[in-house]
Amino acid sequence: MLLASTPRSWCEHAAREWRLLLVDHANCEKKAASTALALMFAYPEDQSLSLAMARLAREELRHFEQVQKLMQQLGVPMVRMAPGRYAGALRAQLATGEPQRKLDLLLAGALIEARSCERFEAVAPLLHAPLAEFYAGLAESERRHAGLYVELAEAAGGAEGKAALHARLAELAAVEARLVQDPDPQFRFHSGAPAIDAAA
Repeated sequence: MLLASTPRSWCEHAAREWRLLLVDHANCEKKAASTALALMFAYPEDQSLSLAMARLAREELRHFEQVQKLMQQLGVPMVRMAPGRYAGALRAQLATGEPQRKLDLLLAGALIEARSCERFEAVAPLLHAPLAEFYAGLAESERRHAGLYVELAEAAGGAEGKAALHARLAELAAVEARLVQDPDPQFRFHSGAPAIDAAA
């Protein structure tokens, strides 16, 4: 569903700045859990969605615990970081009225999880143990999460709306692709091409 690959410059920068990558990754796992919980509260009448999000939130929190354990093992302190532009800019494109808002939230979730999977796979070969093995192992979970979000969106949209849903996914994917390719002054797990590298 992604329309662009992560720039090689981001992967190389991430390998050099792996400590910052770990810190922001921990933040991403917390955000992923909070997103799942927010969907449960926003759409309590959708029992299938609520159950799926409850399970997803628990898994994301387990991932956060695993990241924190790895940070302690590698001597990486947890620090407060300002959020990057990625999630906010993507969410700014989402519909504000229902029922499209619900579908857009699920499609954005799918894109974010798909990008996480792609980045784990892209950067893992450039990292050393134990981080390389950890990231390679997480990729499959993120791929499964992306598929889950698409399945939930298709269920919410109904069979008659499947073509429109995937057209909307392509629209949001185009925005997402620009965010990960354009130069970005901040380095984050979902940031764009490092501006410092682009200027070099």
